[in-house]
Amino acid sequence: MKITLKPLGAVADEVVDELKDSIKLVFGCPVVIKSGLSQLSDAYDSQRGQYHASKLIASLSTLGREGDERVVGITEVDLYAPGLNFVFGEADIIHKLAIISLCRLRQEYYGLPPDRTLFIQRATKEIVHELGHTFSLEHCPDLKCVMHFSNCLADTDWKEASFCSKCRPKII
Repeated sequence: MKITLKPLGAVADEVVDELKDSIKLVFGCPVVIKSGLSQLSDAYDSQRGQYHASKLIASLSTLGREGDERVVGITEVDLYAPGLNFVFGEADIIHKLAIISLCRLRQEYYGLPPDRTLFIQRATKEIVHELGHTFSLEHCPDLKCVMHFSNCLADTDWKEASFCSKCRPKII
């Protein structure tokens, strides 16, 4: 298995590099960075001022994927899914693709001082969570498991960046 990170829009290289290293530690497999998409406007909803996550995943799917590769798009734009105010990320189980937004993971979004360590921890958890979905994992009732649903940022902060003993064996 190989994991590929693809920036969608303007994402700082240093952030993607840090996330590459943290994801490699969790999964213990090769993690590479490849070019993603620079044009995201097709997914923009002007009424909401947000980007439709599924539309970005669909655009990401046009870039192709190797056999056992998992692809994660990383973006700075604010994402939503129908029926929800926002989403931290979303996954396409069939195509083994995922997307996460860094927007609401930053302390600055909430008017707080930046905290780089906390930001990278949050982004790592969201990437691992969405990758878990690409292995057909559903949300887990264990509050500490990375597959626990994050309804708010406090949920993301509470859980760990690892799978619980019930979810881990399902990662093949």
